[in-house]
Amino acid sequence: MTAQDPDGAAWGGAAAMSAWEALMWRAEADPRTRSTGVLLEILDREPDWDRLVGAHGRVSRQIPRLRERAVEPLLPLFPPAWSPDPHFDLGYHLQRVRLPEPGTMRQLLDLAQGILARPLDKARPPWEAVLIEGLEDGRAGYLLKVHHSLSDGLGLIQLLTLAHSRTPEPGDHQLAAPPAPRPPLTPASLLASRLRQQLVGAPSELIRRGDDSLRLAARTVRHPGAIVGETLRFGRSLRRVLTSPPAERSPLLRGGGGVGYRFVLHDVPLSDAFLAGLLGAFRRYHEHHGVPVDLMPIGIPVSLRTSDDPMGGNRFAGARFAAPVGEPDPRARIEIIREFVITARAEPAIGFLDLVSPALSRLPTAAIIELAAGMTNVSDVQASNIPGMGHPVYLAGARVTGLYPLGPRPGVAAMIAMISYDGTCCIGLNVDPDVVSDLEVFETCLREGFDEVLDLRKEP
Repeated sequence: MTAQDPDGAAWGGAAAMSAWEALMWRAEADPRTRSTGVLLEILDREPDWDRLVGAHGRVSRQIPRLRERAVEPLLPLFPPAWSPDPHFDLGYHLQRVRLPEPGTMRQLLDLAQGILARPLDKARPPWEAVLIEGLEDGRAGYLLKVHHSLSDGLGLIQLLTLAHSRTPEPGDHQLAAPPAPRPPLTPASLLASRLRQQLVGAPSELIRRGDDSLRLAARTVRHPGAIVGETLRFGRSLRRVLTSPPAERSPLLRGGGGVGYRFVLHDVPLSDAFLAGLLGAFRRYHEHHGVPVDLMPIGIPVSLRTSDDPMGGNRFAGARFAAPVGEPDPRARIEIIREFVITARAEPAIGFLDLVSPALSRLPTAAIIELAAGMTNVSDVQASNIPGMGHPVYLAGARVTGLYPLGPRPGVAAMIAMISYDGTCCIGLNVDPDVVSDLEVFETCLREGFDEVLDLRKEP
């Protein structure tokens, strides 16, 4: 890690979690709804350990959120807040292990599966990093494990940009002085401060709401048709967003959601047809098993980020899609997917969870878990496409040759994510081994599905 941006202190946003982040944090107690994921980097050589430790120390000071833990208020009336960890121990968060010989990629992935399966310590900043030495051909792996409440995929790319170097040589580290840490919070002090803020802000909040109500009333009088129309459009949009996609779950993939993990990596040349290739792979997999399907419900995240949003944090919504897995023509699949994504982004109610999360986050943890589990188990697969970095980067002198997202798999048979890196689509798959038990067959279908889409480039 080599920080390059003196504004890294802004990564992570406000001290208070959003209500949406609080939901993800409180649902961590159950493996079905756990939202911890990993980023796996493949390095061309083993980096210098002392240099790596020093870089993590500098970067974690420059980006204070990496040294902060989540504090829950004494009563769950408010979201948790980020607070400096008074006992931060870099030696806990950064570790090194060595693969047994011969150090194959499969051994690396099996180790990564075990690291992801181990819950994070909620009393510490919710991230861990592991340098994995002994990978064949003199290479190494670097695994960064992060809880989703810290950031979404685009925020993690921002973090990686801040924390990597464009050259193998050490930088001069002429960075802005880290900000003074905030006083640590306790559950009692957090509750007291939030109650105090509400009491102090209550009069101005009532005035603001009153002004908003007056403006709405005046607008309603002047333009009654427009207000009614907007309300009806939002209501119709919300119904579309909440309705399950018109596709039955696949009989081959139904039942996914066990606690086991099985990781697969796949590279393809940079392509804008990620989902189309993925659906081609699942079509082949279903046909191999004699269970053809026309449509398959999948979930995809839709970024809500704007240029004004702070770095890090979470700004996304979920969309559910009746994916044309049975469509044999890759061009037709691409057009259907493109139309769906454009339509989903334009839905007025796409971010409805931001509206209801404050109320939901006050529910008992058990109720939050069951609600979250019910929202995810309507899909067979979740897929995510994350714009990454278009140039090579280095970690303590070692060149990153591949960057693979291996996301959480809540209630689905497979979580499949892609990051673009230096001209390549790096695809990470986390599949349920109880559902996708014939991994070699699945990997063959995966290669053929993407080859089918890439062949379109070769046509005149």
